[in-house]
Parts: sequence; C-alpha cells; structure tokens
Amino acid sequence: MIDVTDGATRDKTELGPDADAKREFRRSIGYILGISYPLLAFSTAGRAAYQLFVSGAAEGDAPLLSLTAAMLYLTATIGFFARKRWAWNLSVVVLVIESVFTLVIGTLSLLAPDLIGRNAWTGFGADYAFFPLFQPLLGLAWLLWSDTKHAYGIIGLSDDSSREGQTSLHA
Repeated sequence: MIDVTDGATRDKTELGPDADAKREFRRSIGYILGISYPLLAFSTAGRAAYQLFVSGAAEGDAPLLSLTAAMLYLTATIGFFARKRWAWNLSVVVLVIESVFTLVIGTLSLLAPDLIGRNAWTGFGADYAFFPLFQPLLGLAWLLWSDTKHAYGIIGLSDDSSREGQTSLHA
C-alpha cells in the first residue's frame, strides 16, 4: 500500500503496525499546542489589561511582561497551523525566546519579586500551572521532530536517512 503525504511517497508495508498510531499522536500534539497557545495568550492579555486598567496599581513592568508573553504565545501559534517553512522558523525562534524569558524572569521573580511584579512568567509560570515553563519546550520538541520538519518542508525525505520506515506528519 502506498501513502502519499506532503508530496512524499512511501511503502506502508515497511512502516509496521504502530506507525499510524505514532503519527496520529504526534499530529495530536500539534493540535493541542495550537489550541492551548491562543488560550494562554488571551489569559495573559486579560491579566495585563486588568493590571493596567482595573487594578490601578500596575506592579512595575508586570503588565508589559504579560503583554509580551501574550504576543509571543500568539506568534508561536502561527507555526502550529501554517505548514510553511517561514512559520516553522518563526515559531522555533519565538519558542526559544519564550523559554529564555520564562527562565530569566522566573528566576528574577524569586530573587527580586518587587522588581518584577506578578506576570505570566512569575515563579516560572506558577499562576498558570507552569504552562509557560513546559509548553515552549513541548512546542520545540514537536517542531524539531523529523515528521514535523518534513511536513513543513524543512527537510526532505532524502535528507534524513534515519527516517527509513516512517511517514511524514501533516494536519
């Protein structure tokens, strides 16, 4: 049986019984990230708006940091839906920046809480069940999987000889 996915042709008899289940699992991760990132963006944007306009006492740069987080989350979302090389590159860069911000601001929030205030990255995202800490790492892992890179056209089937017997991922 032949499987044509993203322009790639492979013989499904070489794949084994678990190949389709693995591909579905990997694709599901992309969908989950694509849904959870905008939710986190709206949540952090709402927090920033509340801090700026309702609470009256904006804590240092906390609203600006929350708005920055919201913009990074929305920008990263592009790469979970747009199967283009530029979207993949954009999302990888944004997720790396997001990870760095989470670690740096999370650390500063513990060392100098008055300087940072309460924002999406305070305590490594403790107010958001630590999603800001692990979500970009999960996003990077998903984007860097060979199947995902094939779906985005980052690498071709002939570029990765270790992929023998696997299919490319697409949504």
